[in-house]
Order: sequence, then structure tokens, then C-alpha cells
Amino acid sequence: MIKASELKLVEIIKMGGGFATLENINSYLKKEDEEGFLECPQDCLSQFLNGLIIFKRGKDETRPPMPLELPTNNVVLKKLRVAFELKDDDIIIFLEQAGQKVSKAEISALFRKAGHQNYRECGDQFLRQFLKGLTNKIRI
Repeated sequence: MIKASELKLVEIIKMGGGFATLENINSYLKKEDEEGFLECPQDCLSQFLNGLIIFKRGKDETRPPMPLELPTNNVVLKKLRVAFELKDDDIIIFLEQAGQKVSKAEISALFRKAGHQNYRECGDQFLRQFLKGLTNKIRI
């Protein structure tokens, strides 16, 4: 999805308050069946997402540091939306390009807090299709 060097990925994770080496990044980027593959730890993914927001939008010194959140599909979607300054219409277009029809109300439900009566959990396929559309549109 992101056209960035491994060194840039290390930098983005650092911006999010984390630490990774080039060796870590190379292991995280391998396919599951490749030798040396390591699953990216959840805290590293969370730090990457926070760092991506800072990388794309700049650090807002007036706000407290972003918390490390368990990177559920909803959180990933939310942080990518913030980082790339996406509107509901952008997300709808990305999903339509991937062959999925979705309404604004459905999109809104994905960004509600868990426990809200209209909260909807973001499924793996939904996130995958969103990422596919995002990849076609945005490069960093």
C-alpha cells in the first residue's frame, strides 16, 4: 500500500514513539511462507499508524500524544482516514472501485465507539477492499 523505503518505515515508526530496525522491517514485509518472516507486533503496528498520521499531517504540539490502541480493523481504518485526510465520499469511492457498495451510514457506523448502538465492526474483507482502493489512489 505504501511506496516507501524500509528506512522511511523505520522513521515513521519512530515518529509514532516506537523503535524498529531495518532487519525488523525486512522480516515484517516478507510473505508468511518466506524464510525469515516475522509477524509485525501489534504495538509496532500501532506506533506505525500514529507515526503515519504525524508523517502525513505534521505533529500537533497542542494535542497530547496519541495513545497506543489495539490495532483492530476499525482503528486501522480510522487512523488511515485521519492520516490521508479522507472523507466518507473518498472511502465510498475506494470501495466501489473494489466492487463493494456501501452507504454513508455504514461508513459512519465503522467510526463510532465500540459499544455504541450503531457501531459496526470492520471485517477483514472490507478493510482489504478499502486498502486496495487506497493503494490505487495514494502513494507516499
